[in-house]
Amino acid sequence: MNISTYTRYEILRTVRNTRFFLFSLVFPLVLFLLVAGPNRHAQLGGIPFPVYYMSGMAAWGTMAAVIAGGGRIAAERAVGWNRQLRLTPLAPRAYIGTKVLTGYVMALASIVLLYSAGTSIGVRLSVARWATMTALLLLGLVPFAAMGIALGHVLTVESMGPAMGGITSLLALLGGAWGPIADGGALHRVVQLLPSYWLVQAAKSAVNGGGWPARGWLIMAGWTIALTSLAVRAYRRDTERV
Repeated sequence: MNISTYTRYEILRTVRNTRFFLFSLVFPLVLFLLVAGPNRHAQLGGIPFPVYYMSGMAAWGTMAAVIAGGGRIAAERAVGWNRQLRLTPLAPRAYIGTKVLTGYVMALASIVLLYSAGTSIGVRLSVARWATMTALLLLGLVPFAAMGIALGHVLTVESMGPAMGGITSLLALLGGAWGPIADGGALHRVVQLLPSYWLVQAAKSAVNGGGWPARGWLIMAGWTIALTSLAVRAYRRDTERV
């Protein structure tokens, strides 16, 4: 099996997953329209509320999309499909890369839907601001993709679903996807250490002009290195057992 065939198979398999559509596409979109629509003229954190909430729902939906790659890994481990794939010319890097690529394709679908919903209720940004926000969102997903791979190699298929839903929802909540949980103090300093916080801040950074501050880049780089190392170790341990 070559990588192009496997990628098409993965994307088709993902779009047929009802749970994925609910958590990555439907729920964020519906919640955005229900909350941001009536508050389209409000402000939050110095930016228009619909822009902030659009970024928050995009963070939630895209996190779910890339972490879902771990669910597919866990399912394949349960039936021995990953062992069969290792007997084919498909390289391990291609196997993992396909999971990440599929997650990003689905994440882009979530972003496009939310951007379309945002423009329908009056969100107006320059091309450069849209591009900056999108770039920050996609860059901010890298540690979550690594997290999904790590979870997929250490959890069973039965525990993967609850773990994905719980982790994604908790990180979205603490990161401020549904609104800041603290404007200052110790709690605010703690949530600023989370990658989900900076994912949500993509909108504010884009609207204010520029990207994340140096602290944001350092925190995201730290999480990426740590979770990538964890994913590599989990993969090696899992493959050494067979």
